[in-house]
Amino acid sequence: MHISFILCSTYQIMTDFKRQFQTNKETWNKKVAIHAKSDMYDLESFKKGKSSLNRYELDDLGEVDGKSILHLQCHFGQDTLSLSRMGAQCTGIDFSEEAVRLAKKLNQELNLTAKFISCNVLDTSEFVHETFDVVFTSYGVIGWLPNLEPWAKMIAERLKPGGFFYMIEFHPIVWMFDYLSEPPQIKYGYNQKEAIYEEYKGTYADMKSSIVSKEYGWNHGLSEVVNSLTENGLHIDFLKEYDESPYNVLPGLELSPSGQYRMKEPLFPLLFAIKATKH
Repeated sequence: MHISFILCSTYQIMTDFKRQFQTNKETWNKKVAIHAKSDMYDLESFKKGKSSLNRYELDDLGEVDGKSILHLQCHFGQDTLSLSRMGAQCTGIDFSEEAVRLAKKLNQELNLTAKFISCNVLDTSEFVHETFDVVFTSYGVIGWLPNLEPWAKMIAERLKPGGFFYMIEFHPIVWMFDYLSEPPQIKYGYNQKEAIYEEYKGTYADMKSSIVSKEYGWNHGLSEVVNSLTENGLHIDFLKEYDESPYNVLPGLELSPSGQYRMKEPLFPLLFAIKATKH
């Protein structure tokens, strides 16, 4: 009964939000070429061996050599390929066909062994049937999902017993602000169920680009994230919050002595990280 309910629930989500998902995918397909040329993604340095992973995820993931890793919402695969360079057997998932096309090209060019699949992250279990030592996702991912229950269920399905899920993500408080206003104003709910639609010129990696980003997003508080995982059988090993971000993608951030970006007055966290194990 529970399994059939979740299957129906996932199908209903995919049906109810088909238009929003399609709009988002069209925008992300357009972003790929711009991001691939941007200083932020620094593709040339990456090709020469620079890792795209940050110290937070490197420290928390630990030794990955020989481990199987499923990377959700991988964009064009730099983190997936960075993990592959470290000896992991990686599979990357992204709904953007253009992103997956570039990821596969990079994988071949760099002579790595990662696999890439294009699908909505909520449909992952329809396309991937093996289980993994680690499921990983990072930075700007869950805000594209209207409901975390099927997401968490899929994660539990794809983990081996004893395997763990790890995510590092922008803090829910960050997404309460409307960054299209100047200065940014608190406009959205911490746990807002209604879709947030934004349309603006540029993209976070290049705000001067000519692309018009059309995006639907949803806000998920920490309790929703934690409860969705625990209700699907995962044990929370830790929840961390950080005042600094490796990415200068929000207005008014300053470079700190650590080489990260932070607010002039750190009134709330910029990031959170969760590790959860399947027993």
